[in-house]
Amino acid sequence: MKIALRFAAALALLLTAAARAEDASAHKKLRIGVTLVPYFSFTANIVGDLAEVVPLIGTAYNIHGYQPQAADIENAMTLDVLVVNGIGHDEWAFEILDAAQMRDKIHLIYANKGVALFPVAGRNDGKEVLNPHTFISISSSVPQIYNIAEELGQLDPDNAATYRENARKYTAKLRRIKAEYMARLEGLDELDFRCATVHGGYDYLLHEFGLTVAAVIEPNHGAKPTASQMSETIEQIKNAHVQVLFSEQDFPDDFVETIERETGVKVRHLSHLTASEYTPEAFEQGIRANLEALSSALLDINVEEKK
Repeated sequence: MKIALRFAAALALLLTAAARAEDASAHKKLRIGVTLVPYFSFTANIVGDLAEVVPLIGTAYNIHGYQPQAADIENAMTLDVLVVNGIGHDEWAFEILDAAQMRDKIHLIYANKGVALFPVAGRNDGKEVLNPHTFISISSSVPQIYNIAEELGQLDPDNAATYRENARKYTAKLRRIKAEYMARLEGLDELDFRCATVHGGYDYLLHEFGLTVAAVIEPNHGAKPTASQMSETIEQIKNAHVQVLFSEQDFPDDFVETIERETGVKVRHLSHLTASEYTPEAFEQGIRANLEALSSALLDINVEEKK
């Protein structure tokens, strides 16, 4: 009798442990990888502490022409989900997945699914290429945030309502930031604003203000202009009567100084939003700095035109 009771007790403990393990597995937090800093911010604000968000690669690397490392492959093998740009800005992510033999094992969330895409403006090679930098704009980031929240909700239905609500609150916060800078320009006279950029990735940001790019200095990201390309760009800037050149922090000063000297344009700085630390606040901080630079340029030009 005692043996039977002990067996029953042991069986009950085993069944309880198995039930607990099954319950814990059912509610295991998703481990979500991201390829770019803005996607870390988007996803972290959506999931809060209900899931784990990790970068696929570290911040010490230039994402343009990135070569996968062994640590990236190991990292990919721990993921349940990966959020990707998918239109040309993180092709190295797919190399990592293939090397880890995880392409068909990880759920891929294509952030830009259904997002309206622009061609890169002002390319000096004459080619029409879709601009993958959709994350350098609040308007084009909002649908990406909802895309991510929707697909995460399908994977984790117990938390789907929370993900949707967090996405709503986060996008409302971003829209308030945009409205703040739009309000600064509300009384601005209509401007014939013409700008050039050192990188063809800012079309989405400029579109927020109804602006277009007259010239792009960098032929392709990471490729510095040749002497002939620089000469052509200077002529293009002069002919288009460009008033402002938007440069990146890491673009060589000698190129920018040459253009400034030869054309007389004012130089402002914009951020590509992919070189900062992976934090929930990184996107807000970067986009606010870009909106500050752009709105200040418009206000200064308005003052100049009134003189």
